[in-house]
Amino acid sequence: MTLLHTDVAIIGAGLVGASAALALQRAGVSTLLIERDLCGARASGVNFGGVRRQGRNLEQLHLAQRAHGIWARLPALIGTDAEYVRTGHLKLARSQADLDKLVAYRDKVRDLDLGLEILDRAALRRRFPALAPDIVGGSLCPEDGQANPRLVAPAFAHAAARAGAQLLEHCAIAHVDTMASDFLLTATDGRRIRAATVINAAGAWGAVVAGWFGDVLPLQVKYPTLLVTEPLTPQIGVSLGVEGGGFYARQVARGNVVMGGGYGHALPGDRSRPGPAALADLGRTGPAILPALARASIIRCWSGIEGYFPDKNPVIGFSAKVPRLLHAFGFSGGGFQIAPAVGEVLAQAAQGQCSLKMAERFSVSRWNGYQALGN
Repeated sequence: MTLLHTDVAIIGAGLVGASAALALQRAGVSTLLIERDLCGARASGVNFGGVRRQGRNLEQLHLAQRAHGIWARLPALIGTDAEYVRTGHLKLARSQADLDKLVAYRDKVRDLDLGLEILDRAALRRRFPALAPDIVGGSLCPEDGQANPRLVAPAFAHAAARAGAQLLEHCAIAHVDTMASDFLLTATDGRRIRAATVINAAGAWGAVVAGWFGDVLPLQVKYPTLLVTEPLTPQIGVSLGVEGGGFYARQVARGNVVMGGGYGHALPGDRSRPGPAALADLGRTGPAILPALARASIIRCWSGIEGYFPDKNPVIGFSAKVPRLLHAFGFSGGGFQIAPAVGEVLAQAAQGQCSLKMAERFSVSRWNGYQALGN
């Protein structure tokens, strides 16, 4: 029976796990990246593709700023730009109260260099005439942007492999144990992996993996609904969001408009499908924001599978129960932009360094009832 040895084993080859593998391997730490399907095939590959800092919880903005610099150097880092462009992100206000919230957010993050610009109704109409005229205003983050999610995570995983990491796809872990002071992971096909450190980057299945080690966490799984239109004439260059959530959209270079909002439901076999109510809401909300969508044909719709924590912050950090077990999951629909920075943080933590600001806000032990080691 095959026994593979590595310093760090990463469960989950989405963007978080793949970026951690690349950062570790570049630091000279032997790494094995494990994926039960194909790298980037789950939430990392089917999400909206927005690369935004605007609107994040304040404690996430240090990670977002760090990631902002990584996205700028993707070609040198992973060999492709993954269609990443800094188009800007425009968050819309459909009422004066919503615009007041955008102003308050701008004031809170003023020292973090997001460059937010508040636009009133008149300014919005001048700069973005394709938007519906009854929108009250918005907040523009000029250097936020968008990318193709189908390209990014696989590119990170393959860059890690080129750097020397072992990539095991179609490798589902069935059992975990210990061997001396190391972890022993056994796959369904009999392969075994011995590792000094394990990183749980299993996304929506992160709580299941955490449970293998006795960490019980309040993750809720949801199924974001998205769709894409036929190519349209240029309508909007920026990525769009709405204060209060419920709708987001972007137009890609080919003219297609990708948009999402609401949730679908689970299917057997860890699959999901879009929700009829969510699709109906998108059919109403889309044209109310961008009138050209009223005449657009939908060519595809789909649903992802993502994990959400009640406070909308992920878990990033060591288990309080199991030494050398790192968790990083539960990004609550906002992991795409910050994932490359999370990967660097995980790599540093695995090497005994700490670079995560406000770490207590992401700690496993922040949940009531979680029993820390020794308690």
